[in-house]
Amino acid sequence: MFYRLMADAIVVLHLAYVIFVVAGGLLVFRWRRVALLHLPAVVWAVLLEFRGWLCPLTPLELKLRASGGQAGYGGGFIEHYILPVLYPAELDKVMQIGIGSLVIAVNIAVYGWLLWRIKNPRLSG
Repeated sequence: MFYRLMADAIVVLHLAYVIFVVAGGLLVFRWRRVALLHLPAVVWAVLLEFRGWLCPLTPLELKLRASGGQAGYGGGFIEHYILPVLYPAELDKVMQIGIGSLVIAVNIAVYGWLLWRIKNPRLSG
């Protein structure tokens, strides 16, 4: 039971990280220092996607599941938990590059907007 709970906690942490990477730039509007955590998180996530690397949280989750007597799964966190929701097909290199590109585009837009607001405080409302 302990191992399963720990594996589930890793899944929650992993999901929180993915959400932070995609939407964390919005927190920078309120707390500018969040960028010190957010930008490296974005770089790491993009590297994982573009290089096809496996996030270290995935093997940890699988090891905990195996220790708790549960079956593991193939692939990574995104392939197992997120892609079945977003995409019906298997994850491939093109999809990974697309995901990484989407992360970059969203964050360029958010940080561009933030920089525009900093440079034009009278126009931003």
